[in-house]
Amino acid sequence: MATQLSSVHNTMVGGPQEVPVLLRIEGDKQQALPLNHFPFTIGRRAEKNLVITDPMASRDHAEIVQMGGEYYLLDLGSKHGTFVNGAPVKRHKLSNNDRLQFGSSNDRSFAIFQWGTGAPASSAARELLSQISGLQVEKEASDLEKLAFFLEVARKLNSRGALDDVLVTLVEATLRITGAERGFVFLVQKDSELQLAVGRNSLGDELRDDSTISHSILKDAMTSASRVIITDTASHSDLAARQSIVAHDLRTVICMPLFRSNIAQGQQQSQSPEAQRAINGVLYLDSRLASRGLSSLSRDILNTVATEAAALIETAQLAQSEQNARLYQKELAIAATIQQRLMTVVIPEVHFARLRARSLPCQEIGGDFYDAVLADGNLYLVLADICGKGVSAAILASILQGMIYSQLVSHVPLAEIASAVNRFLCVKKLGEKYATCNVLKVMPNGECEFLNCGHVPAVRVADRQILRPSEGNLPLGLIPTAEFETYNFVLKPGDRIVLVSDGVNEAQNNEGEFFGDERLESTVLAGQDLFAAVSDFAQGAPPSDDCTTVELEYLGE
Repeated sequence: MATQLSSVHNTMVGGPQEVPVLLRIEGDKQQALPLNHFPFTIGRRAEKNLVITDPMASRDHAEIVQMGGEYYLLDLGSKHGTFVNGAPVKRHKLSNNDRLQFGSSNDRSFAIFQWGTGAPASSAARELLSQISGLQVEKEASDLEKLAFFLEVARKLNSRGALDDVLVTLVEATLRITGAERGFVFLVQKDSELQLAVGRNSLGDELRDDSTISHSILKDAMTSASRVIITDTASHSDLAARQSIVAHDLRTVICMPLFRSNIAQGQQQSQSPEAQRAINGVLYLDSRLASRGLSSLSRDILNTVATEAAALIETAQLAQSEQNARLYQKELAIAATIQQRLMTVVIPEVHFARLRARSLPCQEIGGDFYDAVLADGNLYLVLADICGKGVSAAILASILQGMIYSQLVSHVPLAEIASAVNRFLCVKKLGEKYATCNVLKVMPNGECEFLNCGHVPAVRVADRQILRPSEGNLPLGLIPTAEFETYNFVLKPGDRIVLVSDGVNEAQNNEGEFFGDERLESTVLAGQDLFAAVSDFAQGAPPSDDCTTVELEYLGE
C-alpha cells in the first residue's frame, strides 16, 4: 500500500499550480482570490475584483497585470500610496509571498501574493477523485486503511472543490472502498441540529434521511464528541433493542464526528462543550453485515479519518462561502454602477449662486442621490435617501430621481411633487422601502422654497448664525393620504445653505461616538471642509452609510 500511495502522491501534487492567488487577510478573516483574469482591479469601488474598505484607499487604487509570464502591481495614482513589503511602489514585479497594502499601514489588513495555491476546477477535481477511488489497493489492507488512503490523497488534491462535489465523491468512494451498504454525511446547521447533506447506497442511488438511520447513535456521537464504532450490534444488548437497528437489521454502524480545524487535538474525543461546538458534521456508515474486529492500527487510522474528512469538508465550505461572496460582489457591482450614474450630476452654472456637491460611498451600496436642476431660471437642489441598501435601493433611487427631475422641469409645485412620489411608493407596496428627501428651490432674487420629507434638516448660515428650519413632513411612502407643506425664506448675499445625508451626522468614530448635529453646525458655521472634519473625527473607522453634501452660497442677483 505504501508504494501505491507514494505513486499517486507524486503524480497529483508534484508540481505547482499555474494560477497565482491573492490571499486577503483582515484581522482573523482570510479570503483567497485566484488571479485568473487581468487586469485584476483593486480599490474602494464595489465593482473591483478586490474591494478595499479602508477609507484611506482610493476608489481606483491599483491593479495587477500579467506581462511576459510575470505579474506586476501598478499603483493608479492613489492618494495614500501602495506598499509592497512595507515600501511604497508605483510599479512592482510580484514575487511569491509579497505583502501588499493599499493606502494604510494597518497590520490587520493586507494581502499576500502567492504562487502555487490555485485550485483545479471542481469538475476536474471530481474526475480525478473518481480515478483515485477506482485504484486497486492490496487485498490484505483493512477497509479503514483503504479509507484513510483515499482521504489523504483527496484532501491534498481537492482542497478547494465545490462542497457538493466533495461530499458526493467522498460518500461514493467510501462505499466502494469499504464495502459498506450505505453512507451519509450530516452537517451541523446554525441551530446546532444535524442535517443530511449527502446519502448514497452501494448502487449509487440517492438516499434521504429516514427512520432506518440510527439517529440515536448519531446523537451519541454528537453528545460525546467521540467516535462510535459498532462492528456487531447483536453483541450489544443495549443496542439490539433500538428501533432503527431492529427495523433495518443493522449489524455494523460507524459514526465519526468531523471536527473543525480550530479544535485542539487534546479536546477531540472529549465531552467538553468546546469539543461539541467544534463538530462540523458526522460521517455515518452502516451495513447489515457484521464487520471483523478492528485492530489497534485500524483504530489509529480511524482517528485520522475524521480529521482528514473534516478538513476536506471545511475547506470546501470555505470555497463555497467565497463563491457566494463573489456572487454578492457582482450584485453590489450592479448597484454601484446604478448609484454612480445617479451621482454623475452636471452642476449648472448660475450667476446668482455658487454650488458644490460631494458624495463618499461606504462599503455597502446605499440609496442616496442628489441632483441639481435649472428650470425656468430657478435652481432646484435635491438630496434624497432610500431606506435600505443594495440593488433594490439603488434601483428605487434611480426611479425616484427620474420622477422628481421630470416634474421639476415641468414646473410642478414642490408639495405636489412630494404627494405624487408618496402615492407612487404607497401604491407599489414596496414593503419596508420609503424615502426621505430635501428639495430646495432658489430664485435669482434670493427667495427660496424648501421641502423637507423626514430628512436631516438643512443647515443655513445667515448673519454668522445657524438657522435650521423646523418645519417638516412625513417620509415618502408611509401614508397614502399624507399632506405636504413647504417653507419659505429669503437668502441674502453671502448666506449659505448646506444639505446633508444622515451618513454625515451619524458618522461614528472607533469609540462609537456620533459626529452629531453640534459638530455639523459648528463646521458649517466656520466654513470648514465638512468631509475633512468627518474623516478626522472617524479616526479611520469605515463609514457605515453614504456621506453626501450639497452646499450653496448665494451671491446676489
